[in-house]
Amino acid sequence: MPRQSIFDMQFAKVYPLLVQKAQRKGRTKEEVDTVIAWLTGYDLANANLAVPCREFFGGAPAWNPRAEKITGKVCGVQVETIEDPLMKRIRQLDKLVDELAQGKPMEKILR
Repeated sequence: MPRQSIFDMQFAKVYPLLVQKAQRKGRTKEEVDTVIAWLTGYDLANANLAVPCREFFGGAPAWNPRAEKITGKVCGVQVETIEDPLMKRIRQLDKLVDELAQGKPMEKILR
């Protein structure tokens, strides 16, 4: 079976993985939701998560302008050097959830 691109994968499949990553380290689903809302402008209680990541990230209502301050590596890739804008957004969220799982205080994560 061919591997599905993250761009085509439904965000509804990615979201629980982000929550699990944070919860394994003692953080909460609500904290993950706060990070996602800060970054994208979505109200997750009313957002359609059953859309491809391409649509979820590409159609974010209010991408936070301070997202450019998100730096560091995710899976060995330097976030700030990613050229594809959609992949950069996906990795920025992944980096924020990593920081949450590492125990950083919310004030530092939300820059």
